[in-house]
Amino acid sequence: MVFRSCWKSRHKNGSGAAPCWIRPGLAALLLLWLCVTQFVCGTGAVGETKNVVQKDAEFDVTYNDTVTSENQTIYAFNHTISRNKTEGVRVTVDLLSQGLESPILFVVRQKQAVLSFQVPLILRGLYQRKYPYNHVGRTLCQPPTRALSETQYFFLDVSTLSSQGTNYQLRVSRVESFTLQTNKKFSFTASPSQPQYFKYVFPDGMDTVIVKVNSDMTFPCSVMSVQDIQCPVYDLDNNVAFIGMYQTMTKKGAITVQRKDFPSNSFYVVIVVKTEDEACGGPLRFYPLRPDELIDAGNRSKAIDVMVSPAINSEVYVMGMLFCLGIFLSFYLLTLLMTCVENKRMKKREVFRIPADMSPAETGKIPGVQYEYGSFADNGSTLSSDAITDSATSTDNNYGYTERSLDSVGRSRQESLSSVEEDDYDTLDDIDSDKNIVRTKKFLYVSDLSRKDKRILSKKYQIYFWNIATIAVFYALPVIQLVITYQTVVNVTGNQDICFYNFLCAHPLGALSAFNNILSNVGYVMLGLLFLLIVLKRDIIHNRALVRNDLNALECGIPKHFGLFYAMGTALMMEGLLSACYHVCPNYTNFQFDTSFMYMIAGLCMLKLYQKRHPDINASAYTAYACLAGVIFFSVLGVVFGKGNMVFWIVFSVIHILATLLLSTQLYYMGRWRLDSGVLRRMVNIIYTDSIRQCSGPMYIDRMVLLVMGNIVNWSLAAYGLIERPNDFASYLLAIAICNLLLYFAFYIIMKLRSGERIQCLPLVCILFTAVVWGFALYFFFQGLSTWQKTPAESREHNRECILLSFFDDHDIWHFLSSIAMFGSFLVLLTMDDDLDNVQRDKIFVF
Repeated sequence: MVFRSCWKSRHKNGSGAAPCWIRPGLAALLLLWLCVTQFVCGTGAVGETKNVVQKDAEFDVTYNDTVTSENQTIYAFNHTISRNKTEGVRVTVDLLSQGLESPILFVVRQKQAVLSFQVPLILRGLYQRKYPYNHVGRTLCQPPTRALSETQYFFLDVSTLSSQGTNYQLRVSRVESFTLQTNKKFSFTASPSQPQYFKYVFPDGMDTVIVKVNSDMTFPCSVMSVQDIQCPVYDLDNNVAFIGMYQTMTKKGAITVQRKDFPSNSFYVVIVVKTEDEACGGPLRFYPLRPDELIDAGNRSKAIDVMVSPAINSEVYVMGMLFCLGIFLSFYLLTLLMTCVENKRMKKREVFRIPADMSPAETGKIPGVQYEYGSFADNGSTLSSDAITDSATSTDNNYGYTERSLDSVGRSRQESLSSVEEDDYDTLDDIDSDKNIVRTKKFLYVSDLSRKDKRILSKKYQIYFWNIATIAVFYALPVIQLVITYQTVVNVTGNQDICFYNFLCAHPLGALSAFNNILSNVGYVMLGLLFLLIVLKRDIIHNRALVRNDLNALECGIPKHFGLFYAMGTALMMEGLLSACYHVCPNYTNFQFDTSFMYMIAGLCMLKLYQKRHPDINASAYTAYACLAGVIFFSVLGVVFGKGNMVFWIVFSVIHILATLLLSTQLYYMGRWRLDSGVLRRMVNIIYTDSIRQCSGPMYIDRMVLLVMGNIVNWSLAAYGLIERPNDFASYLLAIAICNLLLYFAFYIIMKLRSGERIQCLPLVCILFTAVVWGFALYFFFQGLSTWQKTPAESREHNRECILLSFFDDHDIWHFLSSIAMFGSFLVLLTMDDDLDNVQRDKIFVF
C-alpha cells in the first residue's frame, strides 16, 4: 500500500526547496517508518489520506477557504506585544455553507492559552433550547509579558469531520481600542456569538472606579462582567458567571470595582449578550416541537456604551458620615435647649398656675362652646346644662363623680392605692354590672375609664416595653446573621443579581456593598434614643409629682402611662437597625425585615391614641403583640404565596373584613359585648328593636361616624387587594396600617377641638413641621431607585446617580426625612394633650 503525505511549512529565506525524491538507500527506512505509523494509528486509518496545510497569515486579511475531513489548515500569526501597551486580537469567522453534517472546529493555540469554538456555534437556552450561530467572533486572551517588547506566535487550526467541503471566511484583526480610558465612553456592538471584552488599568492614586454600561435597547438581554486578568476569559452565556463579578442588564448596568480585589491592578470588562431574554423580564420563546430542533435566534445584536469613572475618595466618606451625624446630633442640642427653657418657664408657672378644678371652657382661653359627646349638635347648638348635670350625676350612687374638692379626691385616690393587684378589683361580683352602667353612658369622661389602680396599670403598660425589647433581640439576631450570609454570598460568587441596590450610587466599605444606604438609617436609632430620653425625663418628673402627692398629677389631665411610649421609641430604634439589615442586601425575601417594625410602630401609635382616653380598657401587651404577630405572619405568607395567588387574596380579604367588623364592635360598645353562640340573635334583636320598631339612630354618633369611615376605608382596601393583587404585599399591608392610623389621628384631633380643648404651641408646631417633612419624605420615597418586583436587570433601569454630597441618593434622603418625621409624630402623641394637665379628669371627654 502506498501512502503519501505532503507538508507545507514556513522556511527561512535561502533554505531551498525540499527534495521530491529520496535516495534509494533510504527507501527501506521510509517503508519501515510508514508501517510503524500505520500500526500505531490503528486499522481505522487504512485507506485514509489527511492533508495538513500550514499558512503564514496576516492581520486584517480575509481568508476564504474550504475544509473537509481529509484536509486541515493551520494559520500561523505573529505579533509584537509590549509591557506598556496591550493590543487586543479578534478572530471573526463566517460560515458560508449550509446544511452541514458536522461543525467546523477552530482551535487557537497561544503561548499560555488555548481557545476553541465550533461554527455553527450552538448556544443553549432554558429547557435545552438550541440556537445556532453561523457568525462567530472571539477576542483572544492576551497573557501579560515582563519583557519590554516581545514577539509572540499563535496558530489557528481549522478542521472538521464532515466529508463534504465546507466553505468559511476567516479574518483576524487587531483591536486598537482594547484598553479603556477613564471617563471616556467607548461604543461597540455585541451579540451572543460575538461577545466583547476590554481591559482597564487602574491609574496611580485611584483605588475605586465604577464601570457603567448603557444601551438604548432594552432587549436583547445582556450580561456585564468584571474579571481578573487571566486566561481563559469567560465570555459566553454559559460560562460568564464562573468567575468575577457579573450582573444582567437591559439599558443600564454598573459595577463598583476596587483595586484591592485585583492584584494585577487591572481587570477585564466583559459584555455578553444572552441567548434569551427571560432573565431580564422579556418574553420566552415557544418550546420546539422536537427536542433536538434548532431555533433561529434572529438578530440579537446590541449597541452598547461603556465608560469607567472614578468613584468617590475617602474624604467624601468622611463628609457623608459627619453630615449624617451632624443632622441628628442637632436634634439633641435643640432638645437640650428647649429643656432648659421649659424648666425656667415651669418655675415661673408655679406662681401663676391655673386652678385645677377649672375646665378649659371656664378659663376663658378657649371658646366657651362645648359640644355634646355622642352626637353632632344641630346647627351648632350647644349642650344644655341639664344634660351635662344628668351625665355627671347619672351614676352618682355608684361612683360619685360630682363636683368635689381636690382634697377629697386626693384622699380617695390614696385610699384606692392600697390595692396591689388589678384582679382584686375586677373579680368583684358587682363589677360587671357597674362596668355596663359606666361604659354605656352616653357621655363618658376620662374619670369613668381611669378607675383602676395606677400602679397596676403602669406595670401593665411597662410590659409593652419589655416585650418589644425581648422581641427585638430574638428577631434581630437571626436577621443580622442572615444578611451577613447574603453579603458573603454576593462577595464570594460575584452575583450582583442577588441584591437590588442602586448601583449608580452604591459606595462599598469593607465587606458591605452599599455602605451609604446603611449609614442613612442611623437617624432612626439616634432619634429613637432621643425620644426615649425625652419620655424618661417626663416619667421622672411625673413620678416626683406623685411622690410629693401633687393633686394635678394624681387627678388631673390624661393619665400618664409611659410604657407604650418606651415601646414606641424602642420600635423606632429597631426599625433603623432592621432597615439597615435590609439594605445590606435588599431583595424580595428579606423586605419583611424592613417592614415588620413599621407594623409595630403603626399598631403602637393607634394603641397609644386609644389609651389616652381609655386607659382602663386598652388592650394588654400580650393581646396587642399577638395581633401584630398575626399581621407579620400574613406578611410572610403574602411574600411567599401572595404573588398572583387568587385563593390567598380571597382568604386574606375575608379575614381583613371580619377583623374590621369585630374591632368596630369592640370599640363601639367599649368591650361590653360577648362573642358567643348568641351573638347573632342579639344582633337581630338590636336591629329589629332600634331600627325597625323605634327607628332610632345610634346612641354614640361620633363613635359611629369614625367606625363607618374606618369600615369604608378597610373594605375599599380589601377590594383593591382582591382585584389588583399587588406584588408588593408587605407594602400593601403597611398601607392598611397607615391609613387606619391617619384616620384615627384625624378623628382624635377633630374630636379634641370639638370638645372645647385646644392644641398648645409645641404640639401645633410639631404637627405642622411633621406634615411638611412627611410630604418631602414621601416624594423621595416614590422616586423608586430600584424595585425587587421586577427582575434585577429591569430594576437597574431605575438606578440614578447620587444627589447629596456625591454620597447619598434619593432613598437615603427618604431615610433621613422619614426618621425625622416619625420622631416628630411621636412628639405629637406625647405633647398633644398637655393642655389638659390642669383639668380634672371628670371634665375631659372620652372619644
